[in-house]
Amino acid sequence: MDLRQQLRQSLRLFLIFFKIGAFTFGGGYAMIPLIEYETAEKRSLIEKSEISDIVAIAESTPGPIAINSATFIGYRTAGVLGSAAATLGVVLPSFVIILIIAFFLRRLMEYRIVQYAFFGIRAGVLALIVKAVVSFWKRADHHVFGWCIMAGAFAWSVFTDWSIIALIALCGAAGFVYCTVRRKRGKLP
Repeated sequence: MDLRQQLRQSLRLFLIFFKIGAFTFGGGYAMIPLIEYETAEKRSLIEKSEISDIVAIAESTPGPIAINSATFIGYRTAGVLGSAAATLGVVLPSFVIILIIAFFLRRLMEYRIVQYAFFGIRAGVLALIVKAVVSFWKRADHHVFGWCIMAGAFAWSVFTDWSIIALIALCGAAGFVYCTVRRKRGKLP
């Protein structure tokens, strides 16, 4: 890809992720369905089957999931310049909005209409997070061992204050051991 194509693709990525950042409330998990739609379904920048892997990588690395996802997709699409453009695109709207809200928040929160709007936004964000869960559920391998890992990870994260990093490492190790054993038995390619 020559520099002109890379610049054009980077601008495209910036605009895509700027739109995602500007019109999605509720953080990274709420952005996942829109990222999937804009990058995989609508524009075919990545394969739909890659979304789960991208989210797993983005969740496993330090930083917000939406920013990590944008950076990863940007790099896969247009290299370093694409990753910078996608990252800036997803961050800029939130930065500007938070800057404005911070300036006016105390005055704005006095208005009942703003309070009601935030009530509705929270409900909408919950719906987007549930959609992301359902989407991952459909793509997940449904094996008894996977169910056990999921139940254990859920219990760990809800009922303990133990490290989430350790949880991710243990789940990854359990999956690796399980798949290695199944492969040796000829049950996996």
